[in-house]
Amino acid sequence: MSALRMPRIATMQLKPLKTKGWGRIAFLVVTSVLMLVPMYLLITSAFKSQQDILAHPFSLSPDQFTTEYLRKAATNPDFNILKGYAVTILFVVSVNVLSVALAGPVSYVIARRSERRYRMLLLLFVAGTFIPSQVLVIPVVYTLKFLGLMGTIPGFVLFETTLTLPFSIFLYAGYILTIPASLDEAAAVDGAGKHRVFWSIVFPLMKPAVVTMVILNTFSVWNDFVNPQIILGPGSGLYTVTTGVYAAVSQYSTDYTVVFPTLLLAVAPLLVVFVLLQRHVISGLTAGATKG
Repeated sequence: MSALRMPRIATMQLKPLKTKGWGRIAFLVVTSVLMLVPMYLLITSAFKSQQDILAHPFSLSPDQFTTEYLRKAATNPDFNILKGYAVTILFVVSVNVLSVALAGPVSYVIARRSERRYRMLLLLFVAGTFIPSQVLVIPVVYTLKFLGLMGTIPGFVLFETTLTLPFSIFLYAGYILTIPASLDEAAAVDGAGKHRVFWSIVFPLMKPAVVTMVILNTFSVWNDFVNPQIILGPGSGLYTVTTGVYAAVSQYSTDYTVVFPTLLLAVAPLLVVFVLLQRHVISGLTAGATKG
């Protein structure tokens, strides 16, 4: 007896909806809006009167714009913006120079040695990236007082440099691992010492990583408020951009014609730097992973 054959029923397979791409686009759009709206309000409000800011915060009418409040903020007697720029740039340059001089050689040693203790040392530095700087303020204050560096430029620069070392060493070491060790061996055969090999051969090849860290360190030092406010203090007479803005607008907290123009002057240099150099930040952070 032959087996009965059931008729084959054609089935239609439903293709899964491709929502991954749309979800990513939606996430980017929402994130961009959340970041750009405050910046939009800051820029437009710096050119408006108090009444226009309160009544029409999102309006964009050229008839409402005036540079009067921006000029007043630039000549505010409570905060010399040019002096604030000069002091902050001094700190930025000093911290970046010390950070490169210290983190570079340390990263080179860690990356070129295979012993376990050097891997543990790298993990120790990586762990330092998870410690908030505010947690370190109190012990740092006691240490700087003991050394006689509290309220001084060297004390503040040393502290800010220390904060940059963990991530700098982590990034530099990862990048150096992508540089062939045969270059070091060839230079050593020619009679070059370890210091010359690093600064003459390896360091020039680290340009993407170094540029990235210089930009990130610049943002960190420029935007820092708690550390200069505590370590330098009002008695030192030194105001960075952020602490100077606080001194200028704290007594005018409800006068937005003072707050917004002063804030715009404080962040304007960073906005320009970020727009011009953002591709270097991205390439530097990904170079170690894509360099072959």
